[in-house]
Amino acid sequence: MSVGLVESVNVGVPRVVEVDGRSVLTAIWKDPVEGRVPLRGVNFEGDDQADRTVHGGPDKAVYAYGLEDTTWWSSELGAELGPGAFGENLTVSGIPVSEAVIGERWEVGTTLLEVAQPRVPCFKLGLRFGDPTFLRRFAQAGRPGAYLRVVDEGDIGAGDQVRVTSRPEHGVTSALVSRALLGEHELLGRAAEAPELPAGLRDWMLERASAHDARRPGS
Repeated sequence: MSVGLVESVNVGVPRVVEVDGRSVLTAIWKDPVEGRVPLRGVNFEGDDQADRTVHGGPDKAVYAYGLEDTTWWSSELGAELGPGAFGENLTVSGIPVSEAVIGERWEVGTTLLEVAQPRVPCFKLGLRFGDPTFLRRFAQAGRPGAYLRVVDEGDIGAGDQVRVTSRPEHGVTSALVSRALLGEHELLGRAAEAPELPAGLRDWMLERASAHDARRPGS
């Protein structure tokens, strides 16, 4: 199984951002913190989400993004991007995060985490990069990272290993689910083969897959 490294643990609390004359509350700005950071319930200590209806919660407790992906974006954008640039809690290296299999488990520090779903970008990612069109670029890049749920609480610090301890045989990756959700609807049925997806999301995908199949010629 794969072994990676935690480059940084990043946290942040909601802040008000002025956009086109209106105030938006967002916690997408995350900054690295030193030392070991407790992970309890659905948050790292010192971290929060602005809108729990679409962010955070048991199936989006920890967002991980690869240093290699951040480096790729730095080249694409012509700007140096640091840890937490994508609002991730864990910046990791040595593991292709977007190719993590849904349901795969990671031992990180004293915690046990499980890959739950990809990140589907919302307008706040555009706010973070000062470009509302960045959502489309992010979606098309196929580098969604991965949200993880907390199986065992504990603490994590920069320099900890990320050890993949188990990986489901269905092979459905975070990137595959992202592609299915963001336009490649012919992949919905395949993506929904991962039972570890959040139940509501999986049910929605199965319904959409059935509807998509019904519209195909010859169905």
